[in-house]
Amino acid sequence: MKLIVGADHAGFELKQVVVDALREWGYEVEDVGTHSAEPVDFPDITRRVCDPVRNGEFARGMLICGTGIGASMAANKLPGIRAALAHDIYSAHQCVEHDDANVLCLGAQIVGDRVALDLIRTYLTAELRPEEQFQRRIAKMTQLERDAAAELNAPGAQSQPGTSS
Repeated sequence: MKLIVGADHAGFELKQVVVDALREWGYEVEDVGTHSAEPVDFPDITRRVCDPVRNGEFARGMLICGTGIGASMAANKLPGIRAALAHDIYSAHQCVEHDDANVLCLGAQIVGDRVALDLIRTYLTAELRPEEQFQRRIAKMTQLERDAAAELNAPGAQSQPGTSS
């Protein structure tokens, strides 16, 4: 499985541990930064991780920031991304089994190295369950993305709330 991993400055140290472990476990890993503790904006790293996942270049991605919240919010703005914030084992496997999560978000200030590695191992070994209700819900999430895009592109569409036009 090809994986892509990125972090902002708050997740930099944990990312190093994660990338090393993934490679030790035999995964092909692309580390898209950040490569220092210098401040960087998580939306920039999010784009670097999510675009290749969306394009099918990587099976799954991982984002690490301070809490994981900002990274998950940014990632879920991108069509085709189903990012999940997981700080517990149940969420780490259920997000894949029920919701086909393709990006895992972690908070370096929330979980330590050992818990993070357990979460990642769980996430990577989980598989989407084939039951109809999960397939139906994933299709509905995809339709939400399409509907929102169509609304934004409609003639006379208003700008998104919180943005200026």
